[in-house]
Amino acid sequence: MVEALNKISETRVVSIIRKIPKERLLETIAALYEGGIRCVEITMDSPDALEMIRMVKKEYGDDILVGAGTVLDEMTARSVILAGAEFVLSPTLSTKVIEVCNTYSKLAIPGVFTPTEALTAIQAGAQVVKIFPVSSVGPRYIKDLKGPLAQIRMIPVGGVDERNTKLFIESGAFAVGVGSCLVNAADVTKGDFEKIKKRAEALIQEAK
Repeated sequence: MVEALNKISETRVVSIIRKIPKERLLETIAALYEGGIRCVEITMDSPDALEMIRMVKKEYGDDILVGAGTVLDEMTARSVILAGAEFVLSPTLSTKVIEVCNTYSKLAIPGVFTPTEALTAIQAGAQVVKIFPVSSVGPRYIKDLKGPLAQIRMIPVGGVDERNTKLFIESGAFAVGVGSCLVNAADVTKGDFEKIKKRAEALIQEAK
C-alpha cells in the first residue's frame, strides 16, 4: 500500500480508462506514459476489464501503477486484485471492499462525499478517499473538507480537467482522478493518441 501511495503522489494524476476497445488499450497506455502518466484505473464496467488489467501489468510491470475502478462489492475487489490491480476505487463506500483490500495489502480508495463518509472510510481502514462527484461543488469543497479533516488524503473525481487540476491540488487534494477529458472512447477509436499524449502532458504540468 505504501508503494502505491508513493506512486500516486509522484505525479498526482490518475487516468480513468472506461469502455475503450481492448485492442487499442496498449496504444492508449503508451500515449499516457509518454505524456507522463504513471497511474491508471481501468473501470469494471468496461468489457474485458480483468484482461485489460493483466495486459497493462504484463507490459509495464512496476513502471505503471494499475488499478481497478467502479468496484462495487467484495467479490469484484478480490477478482481485480488477483488480476494484478494495486489499488481499488469505488464510487461508493463499502467497508467490505476495504476489508478485502486490506487482507491483500492493496490500496482501497472508496468513494465518499460528506465529512461523515470520509471519516467512516478512514476508520474502516482506507488510506485515501475518492471525493465523488466534485463537478457540482468544485475545488473549494476540498479545501472545506480539509479544514477539519486535514489528515485525510483526498482524490477528487468527476469534472476534473486541465483547467481546474491546479486548483484542486492547491485546495489540498492528494491527487486527481481524470476521466473522459483525458481518455475518451472517440479519440481512442479514431487512433488520435497524440491528442491523448498532449492532454496528459498538460495535466501533469498542472498537477505540479
